[in-house]
Amino acid sequence: MSKPKYTQADMDAVSDNPEWSEEDFAKAVPFAEAFPDLAKTIRRRGVQKAPTKVSTTIRLSPEVIAHFRSTGPGWQARIDDALKDWVAAHG
Repeated sequence: MSKPKYTQADMDAVSDNPEWSEEDFAKAVPFAEAFPDLAKTIRRRGVQKAPTKVSTTIRLSPEVIAHFRSTGPGWQARIDDALKDWVAAHG
């Protein structure tokens, strides 16, 4: 195990959130009890849908990645769309 690159003095200098004691844990209450009005405003996610895509690793040329990334968020979905178009045309 390697030695940390920081000292306890470093941690003390930057920490305004000390580690909880047993007493702190004993006094803790659930978020919904501590902040009921705020808790009511939090939307809950439903059940996760079954994945419709398969995670994989693919190596692409830097030019292809640069082009699609330059088009902004959603660039990976656009690569998927381009590949699906190619498959449909050459299927």
